[in-house]
Amino acid sequence: MPSVVMQVSTLRWAVVLGLASSVAAWACSSENGSGDGGTGSDGNGAVIVDGNGGGLALAGNGGVGPGGGGEPGYGGTGGAAGAASGNITELAVPTASGDPVGITLGRDGNLWFTEYADNIGRITPDGTITEFPVPTAASRPNRITAGPVDDIWFTEFSGNNIGCITPEGIISEFPVPTAASNPSGITLGPDGDLWFAEAAGNNIGRITPTGAVTEFPVPTTMSEPVDIASGPDGNLWFTEILGDNVGRITPSGSVTEFTLAAGSQPFGITTGPDGNVWFAETDSNNIGQITPQGVITEFPVPTASSEPEGITAGSDGNVWFTEFSGNNISRITPAGVISEFPVPTPGSQPEVITLGPDGVLWFTEVTGNNIGRVVVP
Repeated sequence: MPSVVMQVSTLRWAVVLGLASSVAAWACSSENGSGDGGTGSDGNGAVIVDGNGGGLALAGNGGVGPGGGGEPGYGGTGGAAGAASGNITELAVPTASGDPVGITLGRDGNLWFTEYADNIGRITPDGTITEFPVPTAASRPNRITAGPVDDIWFTEFSGNNIGCITPEGIISEFPVPTAASNPSGITLGPDGDLWFAEAAGNNIGRITPTGAVTEFPVPTTMSEPVDIASGPDGNLWFTEILGDNVGRITPSGSVTEFTLAAGSQPFGITTGPDGNVWFAETDSNNIGQITPQGVITEFPVPTASSEPEGITAGSDGNVWFTEFSGNNISRITPAGVISEFPVPTPGSQPEVITLGPDGVLWFTEVTGNNIGRVVVP
């Protein structure tokens, strides 16, 4: 696997030297800096860990040194073999206390994830991890999604920016107009723009690929919209964790809210393979389903007080979700039958889950400091 590492590093330095493809001239490029006050980083200081046991680490000054030794396997910290339990494998994040949160599949076939420790991580399907530092300190990168081309977009919860990173690691940041808005969930919309939820700003935001931001207020005050997904009906759907609503916003900005029981605290949201929208109710411990017409059905999670959070459609025609406190990765069929699979690391706090390029599901463990991999049974 060392050949993979060298290919990655060679391409990254080609970008720094201005020899990369036209992707570097996209809104994510520090050379461009388009939008309202966008800033950039050339990706220097990236750390690469080879999943084969003896990774390479690229220092900030461009020096190359050997990674830690280890037996072949899914690596994490300089080549530590990944832990496995049943159909779940865990891969350690190189940065200690990196606190990985969001994760998404990029158009380059890799998985990209955020770390509260101010990094954006990339992990190949074979387990090679690369980390890129975010320019704004203490920005707490949160959710992440694939953009309209090869770019990856993410929110900075404390930095109050929307960030963008190229496959080569060039980062640009665009400030959210509302101060201290705490941008959280983000998704690619049907219009080719990126849509995001502002938890403290109580807005749904839209940012064009060139960095222009528009904000739309959520009708319920202090509702804290936290996650957002592109729906099956050409609209965007989002959750309001304090408003106890599921919201729908059209590409033109018209908002409709659908009310849940008080104290439900809906969190993650996704479009299911059945053409409905599915969401996790963190406090009421349910998985919810809402039709494009607004009809809601709820299914209780077997493990009490499990705090379901992240949710995504699987390759098997089912919906998969994380249990933050239950420490499970779970599956729910369109008919509402739930199966739970324990995460190997106790108290790992699995948060966000996404579908990978090979039908495998990938998820983040905030406290476990791992990226998890689930082979669908």
